[in-house]
Order: sequence, then C-alpha cells, then structure tokens
Amino acid sequence: MVHEKYYELQKQVDELTSRKNTKTDFYNGIYDRYENPVLTREMIPVTWKYDIDKDTNPYFMERLGVNATFNSGAIYLNGKYYLVARIEGNDRKSFFGVAESDNGVDGFKFWDYPILLPDTCPEETNVYDMRLTQHEDGYIYGVFCSESKDTSVNDLSAAVAAAGIVRTKDLKNWERLDNLTTLRSPQQRNVVLHPEFVNGKYAFYTRPMDDFIETGSGGGVGFGLCEDIEHAVIDEEVMTSLRKYHTITEAKNGAGATPIKTDKGWIHIAHGVRNTAAGLRYVIYAFATDLNDPSKVIAEPSGMLIGPREGERVGDVSNVVFTNGAIVNDNNEVFIYYASSDTRLHVATTTIDKLVDYVFNTPADPGRSVECVAQRCDLIRKNLELLGK
Repeated sequence: MVHEKYYELQKQVDELTSRKNTKTDFYNGIYDRYENPVLTREMIPVTWKYDIDKDTNPYFMERLGVNATFNSGAIYLNGKYYLVARIEGNDRKSFFGVAESDNGVDGFKFWDYPILLPDTCPEETNVYDMRLTQHEDGYIYGVFCSESKDTSVNDLSAAVAAAGIVRTKDLKNWERLDNLTTLRSPQQRNVVLHPEFVNGKYAFYTRPMDDFIETGSGGGVGFGLCEDIEHAVIDEEVMTSLRKYHTITEAKNGAGATPIKTDKGWIHIAHGVRNTAAGLRYVIYAFATDLNDPSKVIAEPSGMLIGPREGERVGDVSNVVFTNGAIVNDNNEVFIYYASSDTRLHVATTTIDKLVDYVFNTPADPGRSVECVAQRCDLIRKNLELLGK
C-alpha cells in the first residue's frame, strides 16, 4: 500500500518543478539572472529518497536522502533542454540524473531513474561534474571526474582524480570508455571534450594537477590531442588560459562548458579561483580561442563574468559559482547553467551576439592597479566628452 505521505510530498515537488521562473532586475547588459534556481534537492522525485510502501516504511522515513543538486552538464536535443546534474546523496556519494525542460529556464523534471554507469572501474569511489559534448563523430560524450582513494599515502581524505569518459546517443544507454590518460599530468579534473576533430584527432581541454586539490605546477587550462577516444591518451598538453597572479585565476582555473563556436572564435565559459581570508572564491569567466587553432587564446576579457550574489553565496561550500554546462538553442540564445555554493543550480541567459561582444570588446586585465585605473579613466573621459562635460 502506498503511504499517504507520498502524495503530499510529491505534490510539493510537482509545484516546485512547475513554477514559472522570471528574470530579476539585475542588469549588466551581458546576461539575465532568474529569480529561482532551476534545480534543487527539493525537486528530486520522492521515489528516489523514500520507500513509499506503508508496510515497510510506516513512519515514512527518508531512507536515501539527497544533500544537494548542482553542477550540471547541458545539451539541447530535438527542441528540448537536458541537464545531467550532479546529485549528492546524504552519504556524500554523487551520481547523475537527467532533467528535461521545454524552455530551459523552468519546468525541469527528472526522468524516472538516475544514470547507472557501467561499473568498469572497481577502484572508483565517486563520480561528478559531467560535461556533455555533442561531437561531430555522431556521439554525445560525457566527461566527468572519476575519484578514487589514494592508496599511496596513509590518509583517508587523500584521493586521486581522473577524467572518466562515457558516450551515448539518447542519454539513456551509456557506454563506458577508458579513463583519459595524460602522460605528463598525474591527475585531471575539469576536462572538456572539444566538439570537433582537430587535425583529425579528438581534442580535450584539460587541467593538469599535481594532486587532488592543489594544481601545483599546473599553469592553467591545458589542451591536448588523442588518436583513439576509446583508449584516450594525451602525450602532450599545451597551455591555453593561464593562471595569473592577483587575478580571479591565481589559485586555479578550469574549463567549464563545452566551447561555443562563433564566427570570431570558440567562446569558453570557465571557472577561476582565488584565495581570500574566507577561503577559496570561485567565479565564472570567459575567453576565446582561435577557430583553426583551438589551443590559441585570442581574447580574454578582464575579470569575472558571473560571481556569487546574495543567497548564492551560502551553501555547503560557500562563496562559489561553478559551471560545467551551457546550451545554444536554434535562436542563438545561450543558457549558462551554473551552480551556487555546491548546493543548487541556476541559469543565466544571453545571446551569441552579446557573448561575442563581451568577449572581444571588453578590455583585458592590464595586470597592475595603476594601469587598471588609467584604463577606467579613459572610459570615463570618453563618456564625459559625450555628455559634453
């Protein structure tokens, strides 16, 4: 017998997933923010958390709780918007669930079941942060962090990060491929597959790391080629968007969404991290690489594109925004899905034209305060002249 509490709780989920999302009054001319997150832990189906059988769960206790729903890959297929969200259980293990929407800003509903990945990596403990790439070879690839215990040290918190790879054609049937191997980097996180072949090879944006948390000698976002996606090995990584002192990327940075192809270059939406007295602060920034040489940065506007604001600053890991998914629809509208404080998922919307304008016409960071002030004074002077002052 179905417990009567099920219907009450599922009604709450349905009300949350069906509410309309409206734009806020935030304005910077680049993108729009929205009042509500597009995914939260409260939107997880009741059947994923509770045994709804009154005989076996008379008190209707939550058996398999969910702590957070956040970093999500994103893809646009047949006129619909799909998110492959990272869902973290109360047990700290993350898994992936597919949520579908008709308009990309609200109405996201999870499919009946989460994704059960093929269990081909016995040492793997946790998976998270899948990037989705619709590749020209006909497959949709998911590249995610595959985490295992670091058995080389006597430390229960020590872990090893690798880039796991799966592929599908329908988001339902997933084939697990070998984890990516990078010969010069012992660990990898935040890896993104480029959507086109480069010199006839598969291309990846990487993030070379010396250990699980610290980038160490890793200088920024890397780029490498491999012959065989089923057994992907990158011999050499060249650096693209570099970490820089006293900027939003000084602690570390990493690729985010799959790069967006425009007439002027590939636009990348990435994350940068700096250290503060309150701990690490994650923000989102953008840059562009050359159409013919996607490893070559050709534009990098100064500062952050999106930073945590107001309630976004509070959560499991505070003062963080992070993206690993963006969608361009048939009207060249862009949907940037970003999580706040490792807790919930939001959307910001813009257009290809606006992104191109922002990336290519926003001045770069000159690197020193005095030069930044001079840069700003030039802008003010131009504006005052137009105002006749």
